[in-house]
Amino acid sequence: MATEEFDYIVVGAGSAGCVLADRLSADGRHRVLLLEAGGRDRNIWIHVPLGYGKTMFNRDVNWMFETQEVPALNNRRVKQPRGRVLGGTSSINGLLYVRGQREDYDEWRDLGCSGWSYADLLPYFKRSEDQQRGADPWHGAGGPLAVSDFPDGTHPIAEAFLAAATGMGMPRNPDFNGAVQEGVGYYQGTVRNGLRCSTSTAFLGNAKGRGNLAVRTRAPARRIVFEGKRAVGVTYRGADGIANARARREVILSAGAIQSPQLLEVSGVGSGELLARLGVPLVHDSPGIGENLHDHLQSRLIYRTRDKITLNDVLQSYPRQAGMVLHYLLARKGPLTWLAAIAGGFVRSDSALTRPDIQFQLYPYSSDRVDPKLHPFSAFTLTVCNLRPEARGSVHAISPDFDVAPAIQPNYLDHPADVASMLAAVKLGRAVVHSSAMQAIVESEQTPGPDCKSDQDILAFVRDKAFCVYHPVGSCRMGADAAAPLDAELRVKGVEALRVADASVMPRICSGNTNAAAIMIGEKAADMILKAAE
Repeated sequence: MATEEFDYIVVGAGSAGCVLADRLSADGRHRVLLLEAGGRDRNIWIHVPLGYGKTMFNRDVNWMFETQEVPALNNRRVKQPRGRVLGGTSSINGLLYVRGQREDYDEWRDLGCSGWSYADLLPYFKRSEDQQRGADPWHGAGGPLAVSDFPDGTHPIAEAFLAAATGMGMPRNPDFNGAVQEGVGYYQGTVRNGLRCSTSTAFLGNAKGRGNLAVRTRAPARRIVFEGKRAVGVTYRGADGIANARARREVILSAGAIQSPQLLEVSGVGSGELLARLGVPLVHDSPGIGENLHDHLQSRLIYRTRDKITLNDVLQSYPRQAGMVLHYLLARKGPLTWLAAIAGGFVRSDSALTRPDIQFQLYPYSSDRVDPKLHPFSAFTLTVCNLRPEARGSVHAISPDFDVAPAIQPNYLDHPADVASMLAAVKLGRAVVHSSAMQAIVESEQTPGPDCKSDQDILAFVRDKAFCVYHPVGSCRMGADAAAPLDAELRVKGVEALRVADASVMPRICSGNTNAAAIMIGEKAADMILKAAE
């Protein structure tokens, strides 16, 4: 096996990995290898924003993971899609740009992660950003990542929702990523000129043509190579078979919250007991690897509308489909440019709370979620989720072969506080839709339906129908305590020259969609790595 040498090897070209590849190679001093298990991002549905409905069920660009049976969800298995293409999950997600709350990051600092407070991280959010509205104290302009408004300005379902929510005392908020997150409004998304702005488009686009950056696709990692306790390279499967790459400085894992811990374990870093069962030689005993997995869980409330104003209606009419395509080609507007959720908000389920604990996402369409096909009737979906779940799960390798999918057990609702929060969220979401402002457009509640009345009924509905929001985090958490696998510099404790930089490092999930935070982690990690090289 021939061995190439690089200064840095980045495993995973996802939300953080593409950022790292760009920033580490930018000044030309360092030779960088970026390994991606999937292929190039050439599928047209990656780039058309509405195409996420296609990519979420396409195994060519999606790992299509599935959890183990979840006890509190009636032993259902829950799909856990992850991007398997340049850009990773930023190439297949719902495109929402949400940073979370100031308190999320201040809590990371308080948990022993020095340098990770909101004040520390805001410059990294701003550095990435090319905000359509221009720069201000909260936003950046001119960065590689486009952040844009809802292109159509308004939508009748969204307007009715916002009128109902504000009528109930929820504040209108034009910027969930500004001074405060609380309130309801339209979402912004990672879109530029009607096209998805993934991290591949944004960051690797900057790096094209650099002689010091090698990007290998269809090149899944097999294991990290150690000499003693030092990571010195990666073995991966290339076009011509198994290949070796050696890292003169560091190996950085950006394979995500599902596969970064799995790759560590099959390489000998993890629970000694687990690795012994797998027959993997132990490099370092780190029982925290793969633990602390958590994710957002959502319940989906579906309502039939009185008029044909939903995407369901557009996609069932050939003339309306043709109009949609024409509108997109001529003006880069219309349904093909929409994010997964066009409006929503962050609200408190109890006025005694100091900050929002519930997220609303309003989708101008409806489906059964397990099937990408939209319903044949006019309907929209309002999802509700608990922003800060207490339940913790795990993800662990079940074979020394990295090609074998790991065991994912998120333990959704395995905490009384999560059950209470979801119950409150469903009630609050229904209250908004059942208000007079929305009843003008709503014909009936399709799901959970009018027979769902008591708390027991609602919880039965949640256990039978709730799905994750595809925000897995925390499985390689950073922290000052002995149980944390990483330190605040994202270095894997107990070994040398090895870091993790992706959503797995979060000690606690941020209050909202996680893509913006994963990009920020890539930005900060690049700075820390380059500083260490000085």
